[in-house]
Amino acid sequence: MDNSTPETSADVDRDGDAPQHPEVQTAAGRVRGRWRSTTGGRGNSRSAAFLGIPFAEAPVGELRFAAPVPKAPWDGVLDAVEFGATAQRGDQGVTLIPEPSIPGDSTLNVNVFTPSPEATAPGEGLPVLVWIHGGGYFAGSPASPWYDGRNFNRDGVVTVSISYRLGFDGFGWIEDAPSNRAVRDWLLALEWVQQNIAAFGGDPSRVTIAGQSAGGGAVLTLLGIPQAQHLFHAVYAVSGVLADVKPAKAEAFGRALAEAAGVAPTRIGWSTLSEERVLELQKKATQLDGDALNTVADDGLPLGPAIDGELLQMSTPDSLRSGVGADKPLVLGATDDEFTMATADAEKSLRWVPKGLLLSKLGVPKAARKAYLAANADVVAKGKARLAGRVVTDRLFRVGVLRIAAARGSAPTWVYRFSWPSGHFGYAEHCLDVPFFFDCLDGPAIDHLAGDHAPQSLADDIHSAAVAFVVGGDPGWERYETASHATRVWDVPSRDDANAYASVRPLLR
Repeated sequence: MDNSTPETSADVDRDGDAPQHPEVQTAAGRVRGRWRSTTGGRGNSRSAAFLGIPFAEAPVGELRFAAPVPKAPWDGVLDAVEFGATAQRGDQGVTLIPEPSIPGDSTLNVNVFTPSPEATAPGEGLPVLVWIHGGGYFAGSPASPWYDGRNFNRDGVVTVSISYRLGFDGFGWIEDAPSNRAVRDWLLALEWVQQNIAAFGGDPSRVTIAGQSAGGGAVLTLLGIPQAQHLFHAVYAVSGVLADVKPAKAEAFGRALAEAAGVAPTRIGWSTLSEERVLELQKKATQLDGDALNTVADDGLPLGPAIDGELLQMSTPDSLRSGVGADKPLVLGATDDEFTMATADAEKSLRWVPKGLLLSKLGVPKAARKAYLAANADVVAKGKARLAGRVVTDRLFRVGVLRIAAARGSAPTWVYRFSWPSGHFGYAEHCLDVPFFFDCLDGPAIDHLAGDHAPQSLADDIHSAAVAFVVGGDPGWERYETASHATRVWDVPSRDDANAYASVRPLLR
C-alpha cells in the first residue's frame, strides 16, 4: 500500500508554535510523523513517532525467500503515523506482551521515536537504542505499545524498533535460498539506522542494540557476527535465548518440513505454498509442550539463527570467546522464573514424582542433582511445580547468562537478575521486566502480567540504568568478573550480590 501524499507544508498544532506532524528527509524519501506526550514529568515532554518506515522491499513474490532488498526511493511524503505490516499473522490471543498483528505485504519496516526530529552533524546527535522484539523467532511484533520509545525520548535517547521475517520464511533451510534471511533483515535494518538516524536527531556512532527473549538472542547473535560489528556500539540482552542451529539440524528440519508439505526443498517448491499453509506446517512441527521444552533445552530451537559458515561461522559463545565483539559493552540477565508458568498448574500431577526423577526427566545430570537441590532449597520448599519451572528457566535462560559472561572473558560485561515477584503470578516470570525497562507501567495490559501495584520506583531504577548504559556505556554497577561475579539484583529494594546466580552453578558442571 502506498501511503505517500504530495509534499505539503507540515500541519501546525493547536497552539500554533510547532508542527504537529514533523517531517524528516530519509535517504529513500520524506516521511511524516506525529508528536505525542511522554510520561513521568521530567526531561523532554514530547516524543515524535515515525511508524512503519520501510527499510526493504516487501518480501513477497520473487523476494519471499531472498535476501532483503533495500527500499527503492519514493516521491512525495510518506505518512508514517500508523504501524506498518507485521510478519506475525493472525490473532495470537492473550499473550504476555500485547503484540498486535497488522496485515499487509511490506513487513520489513522500522519505527523511530525521537525527541528532536532534526538533522544533526556527525557526533552531535543523541544516543540511539535499537530494539529487536522477541517471540521465539516465529512470533512477535514491533507494534507493541510496550516498545514505544517515548520515555527513552524523554530521557534523551532516540529509539528504533525493527521488524524481521519470522519462522520458516525468516530462518528455515531451503536448498537454493540465502541462509539466515531474518538475520540479514536485522543487518539491513541496522544499515538503515546508520544511514538515516542522524536525520532524526540520532548519533549513528552511539547505537545500542537491545532485545528480549528471542530479541535478546538476536542481539547476542549480532554481537558474535564479525560482519555486523560496524553497525552498533553496545548490547543490552534481556532474557536472551540463542538458537545457533547446527547446519545438519537446520537442513534436516527444512527437508522434513518440505516432505510434509509435498514440495521440493527449493525456492520454487516452497513458493507454491500459501503463507497460511507454511504457517500450519511450521506450527505442527514446533509445538512446545513440556517434553518439547526439555528437548529445546538439550538440542536447541529448530528455527532461529543457524551456523551457516557465512554470517554465523561458529556458535555465538565460541565467537565471543575468540574475541569478536570484545570492544563492545554488554549488559545481560534474566528473570528468576522465566518459564515457571509452563509448569505452575502441574503440582497435583507431580505430587508423587520423586524429586530425583523429576530432575532426571528435566535433563539435570545425576552428578549435579544433589547440589542443585541444595542450592535451590527455597524453591524446593514451594513445591515440585515451582521446582520444575525453575529447572526449565535455568536450563533455557540463566545458564546461558553465565556462559556468555564467561565467554566474554575480560570484555566489559554487566550481569543482572530480575527477582521482583509479580503481583499477579507471585514470581518473576518471562517478559515481566520489559515494561520496567521501557518505563511504561502506565501502559495497556500491565496488570495481568505484573499485578495492580507494580512498583514505579523499580521501573525508575531499571530504566535509568538502561539510559545510563545507552548514553555512557555503563549501567551503574560493578562489572561482572570471573573472580567477583558482581551482579545487580532488581527487586524492592534492589541490591548487588556476588552470589546471585549461585543456585544455577551446579548445572555448569
